Amino acid sequence: MSWKITAFAPRDIVQAALVAHEDAFDWDYDIVLAGSEIAEDKPEEWQLEAWLPRKPTRADKAAIAALFEAGAPGMTVEKLPETDWVTLSQQDVAPIREGPFHVHTPEYPAKDGPGLRDFTIPASQAFGTGQHETTAGCLAMLAEMKARGALVRNLADIGTGTGLLAFAAMHLWPRALATASDIDAVCAPVVLDNAALNGVATGARAGELTMVIADGMADPLLKARGPYDLLIANILAGPLVELAPDFSRAVLPGGSILLAGLLATQERKVRAAYARAGLRLAARIQRGDWSILWLRKRAYGRVRGSRVGQMPDWSRGW
Repeated sequence: MSWKITAFAPRDIVQAALVAHEDAFDWDYDIVLAGSEIAEDKPEEWQLEAWLPRKPTRADKAAIAALFEAGAPGMTVEKLPETDWVTLSQQDVAPIREGPFHVHTPEYPAKDGPGLRDFTIPASQAFGTGQHETTAGCLAMLAEMKARGALVRNLADIGTGTGLLAFAAMHLWPRALATASDIDAVCAPVVLDNAALNGVATGARAGELTMVIADGMADPLLKARGPYDLLIANILAGPLVELAPDFSRAVLPGGSILLAGLLATQERKVRAAYARAGLRLAARIQRGDWSILWLRKRAYGRVRGSRVGQMPDWSRGW
């Protein structure tokens, strides 16, 4: 990406612009957006950054400005040197520890210890090195699901990025059939390289990971390998809402869906879509401005003391 547009505004205004972006169905996806605080000591002062593979046109600037309800604040436009900005943004990030998982880039040493699973995830063009609050929150939720006795024999990680969440789920349920998918073709070699680096078996048998490139659930292999006990999707709120019926159909009664990539302000809309699709909340985590949701599909018959056709409410007090 060789050009960047930056707009500065208070946090709530930038977050509202990001929500508007997800609801803009005619958005040009050559324009990649991100919002962040401008400094750690200024948590309420944010910036909206837009990266483009071309010099911004008047229409590009207008599309970004239209995301702001009162019009965009002053925007700066700059040409960037030829650099892999996605990889650069993920370098030199500190390791994280979530539940039994220690995740780090190759610049940091591995850790070993009782019950600890170390993952080395190099910075790459694929999303998900573990440091983002949504990815880290998903690792914590997977550990919580295991601790609460979730049984997983068949899992899928949709929008897998680097493959990290699929790897983590396979560690917790090592005999499960595992499938990972992403819409971006760059992720296939990244996932396979990361699997080899971390000793994760690839293939089509139980305990092995199969990687496919697919748009949502629109893939013959994803359909053939379902239905799933666990479906993971750390993507964006807009696609999560759109895919709710497909995800529900892909999960067994009593099965679990782990959702992330949504702001806390978007949670109600996402949960409503999944409630309509027959799922209810089992647990949630909030990390910063982000929500991580564990949903269970209504089961037929009795499940852990619940009434017929209902799921127990495990969300209380957590």
